[in-house]
Amino acid sequence: MTRKNLSFAPRLLCLLLLLALLPGCATMNVVSDGADSQLMLRGNDPVAYHTQGKAVPGDPQIKALHDGYVYRFASEEHRSMFTAAPQRYVPAYGGFCASGAPYALKANIGANTFKIVDGRLYLFGSPRSRRHWEMDQQQNIALGDRYWEQETKDRPFRPQNWYRYIFRVPHYKTDAELETEWQRRHGKPDTPPVKAPAG
Repeated sequence: MTRKNLSFAPRLLCLLLLLALLPGCATMNVVSDGADSQLMLRGNDPVAYHTQGKAVPGDPQIKALHDGYVYRFASEEHRSMFTAAPQRYVPAYGGFCASGAPYALKANIGANTFKIVDGRLYLFGSPRSRRHWEMDQQQNIALGDRYWEQETKDRPFRPQNWYRYIFRVPHYKTDAELETEWQRRHGKPDTPPVKAPAG
């Protein structure tokens, strides 16, 4: 190997590392869909969570821009409600999973599992993560808010998560530990009924 090749290797390694980090440069949980490259809530209508109690896909033709991010709406009425008071409808923690927020993690998730607490929209990766978060809901909100403001809000999600998986917060609990605690408090989770054989 020549001396020229040896000096090129560290630069190539840095370039590859930079390219690996680029997809994780988002500070908010956004997707790209059609002309909307900074689409929040996977295209769901942020107002519908509050008014209809469910995730409702927004119309790509009815949208608004807020803080550089695109929100879609199921109706013009919902768009008007949003533009009149956007902070009422934007999701907590940039749309990342609320159950990761108390651990200073930014879990990139969908937007169909949610809960509204005191008028604020919280998203979850699954019903299981929501029920784990609900065990200590107020404490999780307080910790999530603190980490969001002091550490995670402006950091890209991938480097933030790498950092916090290596240097965990003192109160970190694994999914298995949370599930054990949930079962201790509430018993086994509901299981679907066994279907009777046909015939």
